[in-house]
Amino acid sequence: MSHFAVFGYPIQHSLSPRMHHLFAAQCGLTPFRYTKELIEPHHFTNAVHSFFQQGGKGLNITVPFKQEAFLLAQHHLTERAKTAGAVNTLWIENGFLHGDNTDGIGLVNDIKRQGISLKNQRILILGAGGATRGVILPLLQEECALLHIANRTASKAQDIAKTFQAYTPIPISASGLTDIPNQWDIIINASASSLDNTALPISSSLFTSTYFTYDMVYTHSGNTPFLDQAQQYGVKQCSDGLGMLVYQGAEAFFIWNHYYPDVDSVIKTLRHDLHSIQST
Repeated sequence: MSHFAVFGYPIQHSLSPRMHHLFAAQCGLTPFRYTKELIEPHHFTNAVHSFFQQGGKGLNITVPFKQEAFLLAQHHLTERAKTAGAVNTLWIENGFLHGDNTDGIGLVNDIKRQGISLKNQRILILGAGGATRGVILPLLQEECALLHIANRTASKAQDIAKTFQAYTPIPISASGLTDIPNQWDIIINASASSLDNTALPISSSLFTSTYFTYDMVYTHSGNTPFLDQAQQYGVKQCSDGLGMLVYQGAEAFFIWNHYYPDVDSVIKTLRHDLHSIQST
């Protein structure tokens, strides 16, 4: 039986096992096993080696281990993993551990699924952590007009902007949260604010020209504090990150099994599951 898993800390609320079993059912991959594993922070490296030594086929990696996974697979990385400095997908190929980062393409594909083109758009990203690093290159590859990164600690945003500017002629700028320039078509929340159930201290004027906002966090209702904020300021189209989760998972599933699943049906099923959990 093919064994796949997601490693994280914490991990109890992960939707990945349900999602990947839905993928496997689509392509008739049986028997199929995908588990969620709570890994103590100091045991990650040993847990990865043990998983593959015991015949495991593929791993998804979530917080707080994406940088450690990057180091483990550093000699066999995809270009998008190299630029992100983080890995969320691991597998063995020709006897070597390989790593990829599918977060960025997951975000881009979910935005495009909703009828939004990123080409020639002015994009603001809120947050300067690993989530931001993972999505910048795929956003740039969509030929956006310009990209601005804003973070509570401005220097972190500036460091990321400087790093990625070397890859593109597209202007990348940075600031703190209180001095963000106005006029953005698309605003993406890559910060942890919605996980903390708090709104960001940003001005309503940022949303004057914004027609689409995206929060990488997903919730039972599909609403987050950031999306509520955007709607209050007049943004008509908003999305949480459930589709990003499913698309990044579909990319990983394709890497491991050479089959790209139907994503729309899985998003609908997981959304229904989340609503059911909320109502119980």
